[in-house]
Amino acid sequence: MSTDVHFVVPSGIDDPARPSGGNVYDRRLAAELARLGRLVLLHRVGAADRGALARLLAGLPRGATVLVDGLIGSVAGDELAAESERLRLAVLLHMPLGQAEPDTAAGEARALGAARVTIAASRWTRQWVLAHYGLERSRVAVALPGTDPGPLAVGGPSGRELLCVAAVTPGKGHATLVAALAAIADLDWRCTCVGALDLDPEHVRRLRVALEEAGLGDRVDLLGPLVGDRLERVRTQADLVVSASRHEAFGMALAEGVARGLPVVATDVGGTPEALGCGSATASPGLLVPPDDPAALAAGLRRWLTDSNLRGRLRSAAARRRDTLATWQDTAQQVAAALDAASR
Repeated sequence: MSTDVHFVVPSGIDDPARPSGGNVYDRRLAAELARLGRLVLLHRVGAADRGALARLLAGLPRGATVLVDGLIGSVAGDELAAESERLRLAVLLHMPLGQAEPDTAAGEARALGAARVTIAASRWTRQWVLAHYGLERSRVAVALPGTDPGPLAVGGPSGRELLCVAAVTPGKGHATLVAALAAIADLDWRCTCVGALDLDPEHVRRLRVALEEAGLGDRVDLLGPLVGDRLERVRTQADLVVSASRHEAFGMALAEGVARGLPVVATDVGGTPEALGCGSATASPGLLVPPDDPAALAAGLRRWLTDSNLRGRLRSAAARRRDTLATWQDTAQQVAAALDAASR
């Protein structure tokens, strides 16, 4: 059985202006699969360029193992179905498109049905596609995102430094976050937002207006995308990771924060509880609130900022949780096992 893997990834996978969780996952997975002895052949394709995908697949040798990023594969049901007998197809599904965009569900179900295996990036994603797409349970595997080790955050006594790591788009809930921050303007805090600012310029403009109208222009920084050491420096200065996301398959930015001992206040959506370790033997390192509810998010942040005992408990829980997070080697081993099973 060949261990070669043709990995079809978005064309912008290496773009520092697009440090998305999916791109990070793909890059780290490719590197770790290579360390496991797999020959990984990367093929970069535009997410909407179905013609390029069709030409690529048609040119691969019969029996090749092909792993297609879900950003590309979920919208290419016809192209995958046309090659499903000739190639050993797998789809790496970071987030089910049909969950956030119901109009895409039928096409995504066809795409995943054409694959020998769907590799979901969270247990929540696996359960969602099984419930909605009628796939066989044996054909949907899970490979949780890994985390990189980092120094344990010390945190200031007041917990005032808030950090949000997410592209500034409507789906990530920044409007809810701004409204929540306005409701706790009487408290001492600062919020740093890290993430792409050019995906929806009009949304960013409206956020900036809302910040100025709320008198928060000097307390909330929209820094744009940061990677590597620059992002690490921002994390070392943070006390709390906050997320107001409306849809989240896992929450890699939350897990990366917890990996440094940072507690979390986040919306209870998708796989976010999974990222925090809710339901495990240890206490959760964060507070979960309903999505699209500025008052609930404000209440969670107010609890964090005003209750020193709560801050201590959540920091201790985060320090314990960081030792139980998956590594990228774990991720690669899970993906490799799923690909091997699909190749038999």
